Amino acid sequence: MFKGFKKKLVKVKRGKIFCRVGGKGPPLLLLHGYPQTHIMWHRTANELSKSFTIIAADLRGYGSSFVLKSDHKHINYSKREMAKDMVQLMDKLGFKKFFIAGHDRGGRVAHRMARDYRKKIIAMSVLDICPTLDMYEMTEKNFAKAYFHWFFLIQPKWLPERMIESDPKKWMKNCLDKWSGNSKFGKAEKIYFKAFKQKKRIHATCEDYRASATIDLEHDKKDRKKIINIPIQVLWGTKGVIGKQFNSLKIWRKYTKQKVYGAGIKSGHFIPEQNPKETIKHLNFFFNKYV
Repeated sequence: MFKGFKKKLVKVKRGKIFCRVGGKGPPLLLLHGYPQTHIMWHRTANELSKSFTIIAADLRGYGSSFVLKSDHKHINYSKREMAKDMVQLMDKLGFKKFFIAGHDRGGRVAHRMARDYRKKIIAMSVLDICPTLDMYEMTEKNFAKAYFHWFFLIQPKWLPERMIESDPKKWMKNCLDKWSGNSKFGKAEKIYFKAFKQKKRIHATCEDYRASATIDLEHDKKDRKKIINIPIQVLWGTKGVIGKQFNSLKIWRKYTKQKVYGAGIKSGHFIPEQNPKETIKHLNFFFNKYV
């Protein structure tokens, strides 16, 4: 995994962010989703590093990055605060402008980063998500059934935390299996669990979802008419909920006047691990347009 990459623990304003850095070329920041870590990019990072300097980072509360206590408004796990971490990380690494690709929660952080730090983001790829506000406003029965975790994890602390703590391995495996269609994650699954089983991280990741249903929506509604106006690539798994229930391209086109590229990839939710070959092809095709 990540052959030739350097491990770094970089001090940002609120704590230390763990990342791996490798490759050569323009910087490409890779962000992961729930319930994973930066390791989710292990099947794509080495090939991408032939064309880009890859920075694969753990979001606050996940993996080996810092954890903060929660607050009643969930500000500490708002996508605005998580985006600040990543901008500060890239600044510390010497990258003033960069590409970004975000899967799942990482895609939501990337979206907020593009809104708050437009001049730093050259182009953005989002994997298997639509914007949070749109998804909540379009919620109906089928979506609620498929994404019940959105509504479970936002329940008041400590209800979901204590339920997950009763068998964290079973919960994590249920998420991986259900959203992937029972794909195999190999060694990566053990690495995910090592971080996920920690009580402080179970709580932090619940706070991530609570923030999405509260403070993040406040920020998104305030910026509803704000056009980020950067090139966007939208990738979705053809076997996943996003691919089946949302018109991703139509939704994302509301957020930019520039070209929106899109493709469905034969995969469940975890596109970079389930279909790394197609992921690499599409990311290389997209970002190389703006080098």
